[in-house]
Amino acid sequence: MIYVDADACPVKPEVLKVAERHGLEVTFVANSGLRPSRDPMIHNVIVSNAFDAADNWIAERAGAGDVVVTADVPLAVHCVATGAFVSGPTGRVFDETNIGMASAMRDLGAHLRETGESKGYNAAFSPKDRSRFLETFDRLCRRAKGLAAEAGGQN
Repeated sequence: MIYVDADACPVKPEVLKVAERHGLEVTFVANSGLRPSRDPMIHNVIVSNAFDAADNWIAERAGAGDVVVTADVPLAVHCVATGAFVSGPTGRVFDETNIGMASAMRDLGAHLRETGESKGYNAAFSPKDRSRFLETFDRLCRRAKGLAAEAGGQN
């Protein structure tokens, strides 16, 4: 299963393209604004406008072997801990080797913004980011399918 933190996610079409190629189900989770789909492999979940509602919904469901797309580092921390494969929309992989540093850097950035030391501007999403995401996401989907095949062979 693929879970997408879909609020402001710039790679929804890429997720659909890769998921279809691999035959994986996709669940887009957002506060609003999801385009309906007739494809039975695509699910849309609209959550409340409460703070972190989409993140909490995904965190409660994502587990080992699932693929999660999110730019939210605290959600990535939780999903990595459950064994999910996690990518940001720029193709940045979050895993057990780097999630601690990603979390620390996020906290530092928040502190610098709070103290006025940083304006907190994010770089614009680029074609290079989209390409990197496609490559990363395809690789994570292949790993998830391989893990599922292994688990299926152990029954």
